[in-house]
Amino acid sequence: MQSRPKSAPARGRPRGSKSFHVNVAQAFGSIVREGRIAQNISQEDMAHMAQMERSYFGRIERGQSQPTLFVILKIASALGVDPGVLVGVVGEALDKPE
Repeated sequence: MQSRPKSAPARGRPRGSKSFHVNVAQAFGSIVREGRIAQNISQEDMAHMAQMERSYFGRIERGQSQPTLFVILKIASALGVDPGVLVGVVGEALDKPE
């Protein structure tokens, strides 16, 4: 009996997935940008501190990318804040009426 070769899992979101939430991504990016600017850190230096590409970090700050938990942990560490506090601030920003 022949078995089919196992393929590697697909990367990224499955087709038709609706897991990207613009308002969450924009709120997170805005909070991160405010924290970075408050500490007078350039975007390039911040990306280096978080061990990620500057272009990806820029997309996160602009709300064009929604980071994974691992990336959130790296950003929080680079900012010198507790990840729970960072996520909490984002949650508070989302709860505020516009």
